[in-house]
Amino acid sequence: MTGKERLTARDITLAYGDRVVSAGLALDVPDGAFTAIVGANACGKSTLLRAFARLLAPSSGEVALDGREVSRYKPKVFAREVGFLPQGLVTPDNIAVRQLVARGRYPHQSLLSTWSPDDERAVKSAMEAAGVTGLSERPVEDLSGGQRQRVWVAMVLAQETSYLLLDEPTTFLDITHQYQLLALLARLRDEGRTIITVLHDINQACRFADHLVAMRDGAVIAEGPPGDIVDAALIKEVFDLPCIVVPDPVTGTPMVVPTMDA
Repeated sequence: MTGKERLTARDITLAYGDRVVSAGLALDVPDGAFTAIVGANACGKSTLLRAFARLLAPSSGEVALDGREVSRYKPKVFAREVGFLPQGLVTPDNIAVRQLVARGRYPHQSLLSTWSPDDERAVKSAMEAAGVTGLSERPVEDLSGGQRQRVWVAMVLAQETSYLLLDEPTTFLDITHQYQLLALLARLRDEGRTIITVLHDINQACRFADHLVAMRDGAVIAEGPPGDIVDAALIKEVFDLPCIVVPDPVTGTPMVVPTMDA
């Protein structure tokens, strides 16, 4: 973690129409870190991520990248810095895996540009990283849910941005592919990218993230390294779950063990 913050939220209010999700929310995203946002359903995790991706404009306050409000960036310029993988993506009809992944290169294209060796390299590398090279010519609509999810991940990787924002990226993935994807994100962090992801599994978040943001009712309850902030009191406050917190036997990171009756 570098200690620098290039992506920030300052006293923002986020709302859908008259329904306010968050008010007065502030957060600095550590640059070069793997940040996981956790919390119960409907606590505002995905809404905050959408604000960072400039898909939801704050009613008040400011989301800024390098001190400049994100809405002031031209779309392609912002998309060369920030890649976003939302939930519930709809696959276009009659498109092959490689074609979909290649769409991640859109921010690097212009009306006069042609497909370049850099584009080819980025697509190939992204498919290899996401484990979909063998599916290259398959129609995306014929794939399983987990395979499709990995193709979408490959597309956002091909964008080659400094920031990767992913909203519940392990959805539809079996446990092996969940851990492979999270390990990939950790490697990308180690290579200098900033990762921000919404995760439901608190133990996965503690194992892979170095910066945890815990939310409840649209507010940040706690943030920091998992080992510094995760204890039974926090889990009870955020998830209303009685538990004990013990060291993960593999990594030593906090591991939440529920104590409620089955």
